[in-house]
Amino acid sequence: MAESTQGEEISPNMTLYIKNLNEKIKIDQLKKSLHAVFSQFGKILDVLAFKTLKHKGQAWVIFEGGNSATNALRQMQGFPFYDKEMRIQYAKTKSDILAKADGTFVPREKRKRHEEKGGKKRKEQLDPNQAAAGLNTAYAGAYGATPPLSQIPYLGARPIVPEAPAPPNNILFVQNLPHDATTMMLQMLFNQYPVLKDVRMVETKPGIAFVEYENQMQSTLAMQALQGFKIQQNQILVTYAKK
Repeated sequence: MAESTQGEEISPNMTLYIKNLNEKIKIDQLKKSLHAVFSQFGKILDVLAFKTLKHKGQAWVIFEGGNSATNALRQMQGFPFYDKEMRIQYAKTKSDILAKADGTFVPREKRKRHEEKGGKKRKEQLDPNQAAAGLNTAYAGAYGATPPLSQIPYLGARPIVPEAPAPPNNILFVQNLPHDATTMMLQMLFNQYPVLKDVRMVETKPGIAFVEYENQMQSTLAMQALQGFKIQQNQILVTYAKK
């Protein structure tokens, strides 16, 4: 396996290598779920997972900052994710992973000579607007690029906190979810706080869900921890549900 590290010390970096993932989960769903679970630790530049046999059961989560990656590794090690405990370590090097994944990996000796020749050319090709905005074209994926105007939520549709909120209870009302959020994605997110009993989404009203815990103390803990949590571009609002 490309990320085998037996007897090898890997320095902390911004990319986490995750293995022992459930191979039955579709790639798109796997990437969205990983992003939802790991984005609590900091901004994610990209989540990489591939359909090839060589990369099954594996993924890479690339953070913007090294501290985010370190906190995620410590807190999510062994986390039950789709019925399998995640095994997490720092990736060897981010550039090698990306290159090996897309088949463009070049040994370091050859790469050095190639970079000396092509370095100036790549700088000239870099879009100055992207450079000013701090965007790396390598990460212009589902979570790294600015969404089209048509996907930006209408300001008038923002969730409004009721003037008379529901009294504390064991069921949470979650608003402002992305329309492509799934029940499984929310289960992964809220299951970090025991004891989760059920997650119910409303098919006729995308963007909202009900999350049920065994008691009020548990639901309060989850609400405080995940209030304002970002899923993709949406900052969720969590309140007690009205009974």
